[in-house]
Amino acid sequence: MLTVIGETLIDEVVRPGREAVPHVGGSPMNVAVGLARLGHPVQFLGRFGKDAYGALVTAHLKENDVLVPVTPDSRPTSIARAVLDGNGAASYEFTLDWELPAALSGPDGMPNFMLAATTLLHTGSIAAMLAPGADQVFDAVVAAHPSATISYDPNCRPTIIKDVAFARAQAEKFVRLADIVKASDEDLEWLYPGTDPLVAARRWLADGGAEGPAVVVVTRGGEGPWAVCAAGEAECAVPAVKVVDTVGAGDSFMAALLAALVDRELDGAQRRTTLRAITAEQLEELIRYAARAAAITVSRAGANPPNRTELQEG
Repeated sequence: MLTVIGETLIDEVVRPGREAVPHVGGSPMNVAVGLARLGHPVQFLGRFGKDAYGALVTAHLKENDVLVPVTPDSRPTSIARAVLDGNGAASYEFTLDWELPAALSGPDGMPNFMLAATTLLHTGSIAAMLAPGADQVFDAVVAAHPSATISYDPNCRPTIIKDVAFARAQAEKFVRLADIVKASDEDLEWLYPGTDPLVAARRWLADGGAEGPAVVVVTRGGEGPWAVCAAGEAECAVPAVKVVDTVGAGDSFMAALLAALVDRELDGAQRRTTLRAITAEQLEELIRYAARAAAITVSRAGANPPNRTELQEG
C-alpha cells in the first residue's frame, strides 16, 4: 500500500474571458490519483468538507480508485483559484483550512494504524508548510520512516507561506527524512535566492549524508528534468507537445517517478541501501518516464494525469 498525505482542494480554473470552472485538485491529491492511474494501490489521507465541493472530491477519488479511510468534516472544502494567462500558465489564490483529521492520530497524537502497511509515503506542498497541519504531517513522516520510503515535494506557494526563511527551514526538515525529493527550479530559486537550483539540489543530497535523500530531482519546465544521486547526475529532454495548460504537470511527474520506483521494487525502508546504489543510467530512465507523464498532462486541460496504457503507448 502506498500513502499520500496532504491537502485536497478545488481548483477554480479561470481562463481569459471565461467563467471559473471547478476541478478537484491539490498537489498531494493529484499525486495519489496519478499513482492509482498507474496501477498502484494508494490511500489518500487529507481533509475536505461535507459541502458541494467536498462531494466533488469524494466522487473524484472514488472514480480513480483511491482509497479514502477518513470521512469529510464540517468545515468548508479549501479552494485554489487558478488564473491562466494566454500561454496556459497558472497563478494561484487560496482559501485554505488545513489540518489532518483527528482519526489519523492515536491518543498520544502520533499517526495510527493507517500507516502500518505503507511501503511508500509521499507528502509536501501546502500540507508540509501550513499550520497546524504541517506539524501533524511531520509526525506522520517520522512514524512511517522506519518502514517506508519517504517522498517529498516542497511545491512552494509564496502567496501562502511568505516567510522564505521559515519555508526553507521547513523544507530542509522534511528533506532530511526523505529518500526521494522533487522540486522545481522555481521552488529552489525562491528558497535559495541567488543560488543555482542545481547547486541547491546537490547540497540537499550532500547535506543528508547517509540519512538524507538518495535522489533529488529538479524539474525545469521546457528545459527538461535533471536529477542527482550518489552515482552521478542525469537529465533528459521533454517530449514535444502542444501545451494546453501546466496545471498538475509537476504532480504527474512526481506520481510517475514514484510509480517507476515501485515498479522496480525500490520502495520500503528495507530497500534504502539498494535505492542509494541507483546508477545514473537508471536515474535517467526514471526521470524520462516521469517527463512523459508530465508531457501528457500539459497536453490536456487541468490536472489530468495519464494511466499506464497511455504511458506505455508513448
